[in-house]
Amino acid sequence: MRSASSLHAAIDLGSNSFHLLVVREISGSLQTVARIKRKVRLAAGLDSSNRLSEEAMQRGLHCLALFAEQLEHVPLTQIRAVATATLRIASNAEDFLIRARAILGLPIEVISGEKEAQLIYQGVAQTTSGPDQRLVVDIGGGSTELVTGIGTESTALFSLSMGCVTWLERYFTDRYLTQENFDRAQAAARAEISKVKQTLIAKGWQICVGASGTVQALQEIMVAQGMDEQITLAKLEQLKQRAIQCGKLEELEIDGLTLERALVFPSGLSILLAIFHELSITRMSLAGGALREGLIYGMITLPVDKDIRKRTLETTQQRFAIDVEQAERVKATCSILLQQVTGHWPLSEYCQQLLFSAAALHELGLAINYRHGTENSAYLIRQLELPGFTPAQKQLVAAIIANQKGNIDLPSLSQQSALPLQQAEQLCRLFRLAIILCSTRSPVDVNTFRLSGEGNHLILHLNKEWAQSHPYRLELLQQEEHLQSYVHWAFTLSL
Repeated sequence: MRSASSLHAAIDLGSNSFHLLVVREISGSLQTVARIKRKVRLAAGLDSSNRLSEEAMQRGLHCLALFAEQLEHVPLTQIRAVATATLRIASNAEDFLIRARAILGLPIEVISGEKEAQLIYQGVAQTTSGPDQRLVVDIGGGSTELVTGIGTESTALFSLSMGCVTWLERYFTDRYLTQENFDRAQAAARAEISKVKQTLIAKGWQICVGASGTVQALQEIMVAQGMDEQITLAKLEQLKQRAIQCGKLEELEIDGLTLERALVFPSGLSILLAIFHELSITRMSLAGGALREGLIYGMITLPVDKDIRKRTLETTQQRFAIDVEQAERVKATCSILLQQVTGHWPLSEYCQQLLFSAAALHELGLAINYRHGTENSAYLIRQLELPGFTPAQKQLVAAIIANQKGNIDLPSLSQQSALPLQQAEQLCRLFRLAIILCSTRSPVDVNTFRLSGEGNHLILHLNKEWAQSHPYRLELLQQEEHLQSYVHWAFTLSL
């Protein structure tokens, strides 16, 4: 018996993988309660006449039986299931869909390429922070979607008949990772992209976002190899050469590349290289969501008048009963300190927003206990789903918060990849001072201090009368002189 519930679910029957996402709506945000993915390789079951093999169907039906068990307590009206490229073209798709409906108890909608592109864009827009004008790229098993948009509105939608499974079967049939096979795969992909190139370029974008398994695999590789999270053409070319050195698909070994992703990685990489070259893309970041999130947000109405990152911070503060007034005091003090050092530390708006995010969440761990509040805060940020924040951004915010007071752990700052180490250290130093100045949870008089510096050396000028009447904070600042000197950060108090 299915009853009223806050659970919603999305099922994506892709050409390479089937996905199930189950979420719960809580106080204006979504909490993931189940996520199942299975490599079904449906597209590999198509013959020359686009007939789906019984073997491929059985793989898909077995996967749907797993999904059905997970969905027993989700109202049918709160489940949406869609199928994409392979079931769009399979001549016997109806046979599979009838059997699939019997298992799930609900119909599966075979969506057009344009509808798929639209849902992908909505999933990205609702879960990914950054400039509003964006290009979204999603390389699936049987199709590739390219979408431009502003905010939550798409401006151009394209679904191209190329994917990592179909390109694998077409251009890497012999399983050899040769320059010739890559060239053929890239040339064919560029020919497809050229058909929509002018329209996409005319729409324009400020940021390029990747929402596919190929892009996820790339980020996992870069994190494993200690690189920053931005995908660039140079990095893609480097990975292609590494794949060519491996020689054969069965022998492909790249640090950070899982066995699960390895089979279709070279073909997906060739398509992504073609997109970068044909559209003159310089860098790409990973999206926070895609098709499945687009389906979910289509069923649930959440406010869209706020930046996704701001919405995430507010809902997280509510969830963990954070003292918002104290968070705002620390943020305001960080802002003043940033302004005072802007002459010799030109930190970007991006840096500032990450610092303000740390201010918003720095007391997160107090919801568990006070004694380990700082480390709890850092741990929670690393583990929580925070829509609008990439894994690297979460790592940086957690590192800043972990270093908000006490001994300074430089390795945690060097292990993050969202910012160059020097900028991460600069943000951390400003944050530590803001925490001390706000430590009594009372308003901070901006006329009592001024921060200046030269190069790596910071000087905090304090009003003498203020220092005499606030001995506790003065003591903390004097301790900070020593703590920063231990890690070779030059910091001086001036009274």
